[in-house]
Amino acid sequence: MTAAAPFRIEGATGAWEVVIGLEVHAQVTSEAKLFSGAATAFGAEPNTQVSLVDAAMPGMLPVPNAECIRQAVRTGMAIGAQINRWSRFDRKNYFYADLPQGYQISQLYHPLVGEGAIEISLDEKDPDAEVKTIGVERIHVEQDAGKLMHDQHPTRTYVDLNRSGVALMEIVSKPDMRSPAEAGAYLRKLRAILRYVGSCDGNMEQGSMRADVNVSVRKPGEEFGTRTETKNVNSVRFVMATIEGEARRQIDVLESGGTIVQETRLYDPDRNETRSMRSKEDAHDYRYFPDPDLLPLELADDFLAACEASLPELPDAKRRRYERELGVSAYNAGVITADVETARWFEALLAATGKPEAQVSKAAANWLTSDLFGALNRLGKDIVDSPVSPEQGAELIALVADGTLSGTLAKQVFEIMLETGEGASAIVEARGLKQTSDTGAIETVIADVIAKNPNQLAQYRGGKEALFGFFVGQTMKAMAGKANPAVVNELLKKALG
Repeated sequence: MTAAAPFRIEGATGAWEVVIGLEVHAQVTSEAKLFSGAATAFGAEPNTQVSLVDAAMPGMLPVPNAECIRQAVRTGMAIGAQINRWSRFDRKNYFYADLPQGYQISQLYHPLVGEGAIEISLDEKDPDAEVKTIGVERIHVEQDAGKLMHDQHPTRTYVDLNRSGVALMEIVSKPDMRSPAEAGAYLRKLRAILRYVGSCDGNMEQGSMRADVNVSVRKPGEEFGTRTETKNVNSVRFVMATIEGEARRQIDVLESGGTIVQETRLYDPDRNETRSMRSKEDAHDYRYFPDPDLLPLELADDFLAACEASLPELPDAKRRRYERELGVSAYNAGVITADVETARWFEALLAATGKPEAQVSKAAANWLTSDLFGALNRLGKDIVDSPVSPEQGAELIALVADGTLSGTLAKQVFEIMLETGEGASAIVEARGLKQTSDTGAIETVIADVIAKNPNQLAQYRGGKEALFGFFVGQTMKAMAGKANPAVVNELLKKALG
């Protein structure tokens, strides 16, 4: 296992260490909101998914959505966290135009989920890199606010309450991260877990997962410095940029004799900098108190057992199984299990071969992570939009395995599959791309190649054995890549000897 060097930022007074914590807001996968039956679909017309509860009409009482509670519990179980059988909702009081009630129903003192942990690799491209455990302080459930729309009128701001009341899990890490790269790895790993569990779709562009980034700096070994919180950062790249930019800003302030103010900031991606939004509130500023309209949550044994039984195989366990039982390389196993959709596609690919997984897993993993991923990157598509299905991929792999196609021919067939959507067998038959092992035909071509290259033949027989590859290449070229490479190698050795 290789250890990563500590991340430091050099200032005028020497090296500084960055201390990072993330508060991730993940929208719970549910067809209804946390305390009402209003829909949660993304992209609806403004204010078309608002119940009387969401709009805070007088006399309307919240009723907890059991599915939202179930998804939060399952998420806690997936990170090995403590599940609190007794929890309570609190009112967090603040006044803003997109918060109709004048308060948010959240959890502070008695959250649904307690401490857990997430393991990250300090170098995701190195399978032997050091693994670090990032602590999770808690997961609490709360309702989202609405959205202010500033671009609909030149002098007015409109309010869209479609998001008002949508269930969020706030997943609060401990201040265990020490570099932008660690924060990025943590966010990617957390997103992968949420998507495996199915408790959040992880779509940061649509706002269903976003992070508040807490940053402070200190001299190595000293006490924690004063932190700032940058709100609602909506991509892994922006989170990493926020950390580096805010850390450098704080170092500049401290080295010029200033002090860091605990405040809430916003990240400006156009300028790649943070700017002050407001002074940072403490818990007492929100006047938290138990919500009088909601009873405490008490979780029964059978409910918890059902939650645990519903959990899928999670990414770390799946990666280890791929390595140990299927013989997939550590790197490929990490790539395939990093996203649930890729893992599902891979398993569908294995199933479509009709053979025991261990017999085809290495070839399937290599083809997926090189050929298919390369094509998808070139086409700007995700695995779920792949123009080649798992069944078609399995057919192509089988044709290579049984000798019908060489590696070169397989690449040609694959490109045609991408363009036309046809199956590999149909392409091979229609275009005559089948590999040949006809020794007579290959011997004829070899004799012709040798006759046309007397100088290379003399050099080879004079001891320049590297020229063997030249003769192989010329033979394969003359046969348009259709010759069986193993047969070509065998016959060439005899002819050249």
